[in-house]
Amino acid sequence: LSRYNPENLATLERYVETQAKENAYDLEANLAVLKLYQFNPAFFQTTVTAQILLKALTNLPHTDFTLCKCMIDQAHQEERPIRQILYLGELLETCHFQSFWQALDENMELLDGITGFEDSVR
Repeated sequence: LSRYNPENLATLERYVETQAKENAYDLEANLAVLKLYQFNPAFFQTTVTAQILLKALTNLPHTDFTLCKCMIDQAHQEERPIRQILYLGELLETCHFQSFWQALDENMELLDGITGFEDSVR
């Protein structure tokens, strides 16, 4: 599978959804999706990007979340739910754990389709 071939984007997006459902994680595949979105902005999918960011949060303290965040343009970073996920990431990265859990409780719909998120973040 050629990572940066736009014809493979749908397959990679399905793989992101599979990771979310099966509590799996593949940073390289997820970065490939974000890179394809950079090269092909018309194909950008907010839901898939949100899943990638949430999966990257589960791998803190590694730098995956920052890597993913840097590949998303500013306009998309302002969109819901991406904006909320970036805020959650900021809370976690700065060790504001109580605020993180409170903000997550207020935005539980972000976790729809993400299996094992809370346990992975703990």
